[in-house]
Amino acid sequence: MNNWDEIRTAYQVARAGTVSGAAQVLGVHHATVIRHIDALESHMGVRLFQRHARGYTPTEAGADLLRVAQATDDQFCQLASRIRGQGDTVTGELVVTSLAGYSHVLTPILVRFQRLHPEVSVRYLTGSRLFRLEYGEAHVAIRAGSPPTQPDNVVQVFQKICIALYGSKEYLAINGTPANVAELSSHRFVSYDEPQSRAPYHRWLKDNITQDQVTFRVADDPSMQQAILAGAGLGFMGEKRAEHHPELVRVLPSRPDWEVPLWLVTHVDLHRTAKVQTFLKFLKSEMATGS
Repeated sequence: MNNWDEIRTAYQVARAGTVSGAAQVLGVHHATVIRHIDALESHMGVRLFQRHARGYTPTEAGADLLRVAQATDDQFCQLASRIRGQGDTVTGELVVTSLAGYSHVLTPILVRFQRLHPEVSVRYLTGSRLFRLEYGEAHVAIRAGSPPTQPDNVVQVFQKICIALYGSKEYLAINGTPANVAELSSHRFVSYDEPQSRAPYHRWLKDNITQDQVTFRVADDPSMQQAILAGAGLGFMGEKRAEHHPELVRVLPSRPDWEVPLWLVTHVDLHRTAKVQTFLKFLKSEMATGS
């Protein structure tokens, strides 16, 4: 297609709702915007906008075209981010992603890295969404579970999180401390609201207690931690994290089948850049020293 300029113009008109607004964003005369819209509608053979006194509103056909234009524009922005990361200096934006439950480990490390490299702007993105490294959505990802299999990714073993079962001193004072797995049947539990969670300890819990014992459900690890601390029930937590909370009691020790493997993932196009390599070396050094 040879009329990307017209599509880009139509996209800006849809965003702004007016010809003048699109012209300002694009840095062109309003007559150019009108000419692009007319040419695109002529080429497509369909009306893309309804004109009215307040501006332009996309028709059904226009909305369909503009969804594609928005996706293309997003990919161009992501590509630009990837290109900016390919320099030979440790400057600019560094985008790192992990599960929210790992933020207590990674945030201090990112702060210390930025102190050493003050020209780096950090974006730390957390959550369950899988950020697409191939589109430049992140430079470095720390992922949990099975080894990532996306093509063109460099995947390295990073760490294993040892998980144990905990309860607060307040909860155990009221409900008693179970001495073994058999005694868990009389206890309440905190667990994920997502029944299909792939966390190994979550699967173990489903196999060893009844669902009516899960009386407090949460969406993520930070909420799980807060519920356990507040005495909502017994629940799983990483041992390193639990060490910071003297009000917790370890009810059952960690087991190999509860461990959560972590993977360090980068895209092959950015893996060897100075910024990514410098951060990876710093991260591994910090983890090796127990930071």
